Amino acid sequence: MSRFSEVKDLVLGLEEDFVKFYEKGNQAAGTRVRKGMQDLKNIAQDIRKEVQDKKNAG
Repeated sequence: MSRFSEVKDLVLGLEEDFVKFYEKGNQAAGTRVRKGMQDLKNIAQDIRKEVQDKKNAG
C-alpha cells in the first residue's frame, strides 16, 4: 500500500500548483503540474507492472 500513498501524496502535493495555474494563470505552476503528471504516469506504469507480475506469479 505504500505505492498508493506515494500516488496520493504526489496528487495532493500538486493541488496548489493546479490552483495557481488554472485560477491565476501562473505559467511556472503549469510546468510543475506537467512534471508532476509525468511522474504520476511513471509511478502508475510501475504499479501496473508490479500488479501484473504478482497476478501472473500466483
